[in-house]
Amino acid sequence: MSKVDVVLGTFYGDEGKGKIIDYLSSKADVSVRCSGGNNAGHTIKVDDKKYAFHLIPSGILNKGTIAIIGNGVVIDPKVLIDEMNMLTKNGISVDNLFISDKAHIIFPYHIEMDKLLESNRGTRKIGTTARGIGPAYCDKYERSGIRAEDLIGPHFKELATININNKNKIFWTYGNKLLDVDSTIKDYEEYAKILKPHIVDTVNLIHKYLAEGKKVLCEGAQATLLDIDFGSYPYVTSSSPTIGGVCTGTGIGAKDIGEVYGVLKAYSSRVGEGPYITEQNNEIGDTIRELGHEYGTTTKRPRRCGWLDLVALKYSVMINGITGLCINHIDTIGKLENIKLCVAYNHNGDVNMNFSTNADYIADCTPVYEEFEGNFGDISGITKRENLPENAKKYLNRIEELVGVPIKFIGTGAGREDMIVE
Repeated sequence: MSKVDVVLGTFYGDEGKGKIIDYLSSKADVSVRCSGGNNAGHTIKVDDKKYAFHLIPSGILNKGTIAIIGNGVVIDPKVLIDEMNMLTKNGISVDNLFISDKAHIIFPYHIEMDKLLESNRGTRKIGTTARGIGPAYCDKYERSGIRAEDLIGPHFKELATININNKNKIFWTYGNKLLDVDSTIKDYEEYAKILKPHIVDTVNLIHKYLAEGKKVLCEGAQATLLDIDFGSYPYVTSSSPTIGGVCTGTGIGAKDIGEVYGVLKAYSSRVGEGPYITEQNNEIGDTIRELGHEYGTTTKRPRRCGWLDLVALKYSVMINGITGLCINHIDTIGKLENIKLCVAYNHNGDVNMNFSTNADYIADCTPVYEEFEGNFGDISGITKRENLPENAKKYLNRIEELVGVPIKFIGTGAGREDMIVE
């Protein structure tokens, strides 16, 4: 049996990964976050209480589960500490939380740089969350980043002073505000005191757990079509939320990975700019948004909504080696009278299932739809797929047929218990 299971988003994020992670982590010993920063969010509802996670693996809600923030994550320490305090106030211990010593730290100059870059993109804005994620990764690869081990190390003040002064030269050139060196360092020294007990070599820690036979669950952030390489560039995130990011973001080897679960919704949504072929910028899209409460966990921005795209889903399955699908919001789409499913693209008369992240190619494509009857009724209490309404089963069966991967989880409502497990 594999020791590591992975949960990834298949589209543009916000697919409801938290709910699947919550279920799987209850059967795991270790829950690991691999990539991204606090530009991502999972929301989990437990006993009518909602928990919004931005950095900490949501598996921490399960008592005894070890939560690890991997080296592929960029960390805003203030956000992380606020999240730790939120959990503590709700009676959830953070004693089992460990932070990679190799994870890079977000500073105020990253956030200012994020805003500055976006404001100068003119008509080609990306739609960044302005959390400093991209600039933090830029510093990482430019090799001027400050890692968690530096934050608690003896040379922190020197490293931070150099970085802040260098960034202030850029801000001064563009007329932006200057950051105060001393106050910034003082703040981060306080953060370091709080985080120090949690900062460890997580690569060796994870492999220690694997050697002990512990079950590990890797939580993906964002999703496939936001991947820096395989997404709709440049309207993507700054990390690798696909399967490769699991290995580089944790130090886990490919041989240890078993099940790869791809999470999607029964419709689709996107936040920010970029191509989106099945978007319904009309009354249908507005209806889906309100029925599905499609507003960002992190930004509160209204999401663009549309029909499910099986061409893109098949691409995601191929890129990630997905072994099982997890589909949420069947109850939401079932409230519509009629449902459409994109089963192919018509590219200048050529009907195919060839997905591309090239915006010009997508602009020349029109979606080919199949229609299904909705009106599924209240399905929240159903625990077996065979007991779903016929209309729902036809919709799910067609997805499996065209994508070629079985559906393992079916979300039938908002609660953590509203789920069919195959």
